[in-house]
Amino acid sequence: MQLKQILVNGERLKETIEAFAAFGRTDKDGVTRLSLSEQDVQVRRYFAACCEELGMSVETDDLGNMYATLAGSTEGPPIVIGSHLDTVKKGGRFDGVLGVIAGLEVARTLVDHGIQPRLPVTVMNFTNEEGARFEPSMMASGVLSGKFDKADMLEKKDTEGVSFGEALEASGYAGEAENRIREAAAYLELHIEQGPVLEKENLQIGLVDCVVGMACYEIEVTGESDHAGTTPMEMRRDALFAATDLITELRRKLSVLDPELVYTMGRMNVLPNIHTVIPNKVIFTVEARHKDMDVVREVEAVIHGLPEELLDCTVSKSKLWGRDTVWFDPDICGLVADATQKLGYSSRKLASGAGHDAQFVAGFLPSAMIFVPSVNGKSHCEEELTSYEDCESGVNVVLETVLSLLSRA
Repeated sequence: MQLKQILVNGERLKETIEAFAAFGRTDKDGVTRLSLSEQDVQVRRYFAACCEELGMSVETDDLGNMYATLAGSTEGPPIVIGSHLDTVKKGGRFDGVLGVIAGLEVARTLVDHGIQPRLPVTVMNFTNEEGARFEPSMMASGVLSGKFDKADMLEKKDTEGVSFGEALEASGYAGEAENRIREAAAYLELHIEQGPVLEKENLQIGLVDCVVGMACYEIEVTGESDHAGTTPMEMRRDALFAATDLITELRRKLSVLDPELVYTMGRMNVLPNIHTVIPNKVIFTVEARHKDMDVVREVEAVIHGLPEELLDCTVSKSKLWGRDTVWFDPDICGLVADATQKLGYSSRKLASGAGHDAQFVAGFLPSAMIFVPSVNGKSHCEEELTSYEDCESGVNVVLETVLSLLSRA
């Protein structure tokens, strides 16, 4: 059955984005809505109410993930659209929530046009994607995919000493494990790019083919503390001088590996951190990301090739964590690309440098992601902005992809 092309209601979409942003809105028009906080519970209730108005059933699983389902005429695996409603502290109005609103608007549009889908259409809200209150990020999708152990996650505590399990029970959103998503015709996640590429190239849609692989190492440099004023330079074992030389060497070698490689020395601890004392220890991180795991392995080889001793200081390296590149389902990605072309939107393929629930979901459901531009590449801040027109284009791509999936069901 071929379903006719329809479009979402742009004005309603704009109003919905602003309505969701009211839950935790900051003075500078950002949003603070930490997972399972009062603000998160409120926005969950609002989301459920919006869905129930459409006649959708709303369930939760044992991790607090929400499933709002528009019934299909058959009992086949659902088409799932989702993302997350939680934010970082002083985050933006679009990160995560846009993917949930996209699913809501798709359901609204189907109802507007009197279309009962042949397959159920489920809109998901994943619990604790950001990890801003309870680490790690993508906690619930990680448990669903078998990447994280549920018992371990329930014990994770916030800065106030409240565990994830305690907050989940207090929220009223602890459901049944039998409600967990286990199969789907497709999983679609719309997200802001969180980077500058689409805007810079004046493109409307990012066709995301993967979430890039990465490796994160900790480098520890050990020297000796002495008085900053009485120790001759040639007699020093200055850990900070050695560390800065190592960073310079890393930048020199990593910068020539591949133009798409990104790397960051994002954390540094200098001890004892007193201006009159020569540093005796420096610990810093090196994180690198690329979709080609051979390039990531080259980065690791560079790190392992750092000297074990420099400027009379010892150097050790330890891998904190890493992940392989996650490639999205070629068939679903093809439907997204076809939908984008059919709608006449400009686009290009992109790899996601940031993590998303979709990267874990892709391990057990056929999945794809769609990006829309971020103004100045800003995200995880109050200045985060995506135009309503670009949001509308992204939701239309999701809708058209859903219609394509339904037409072949």
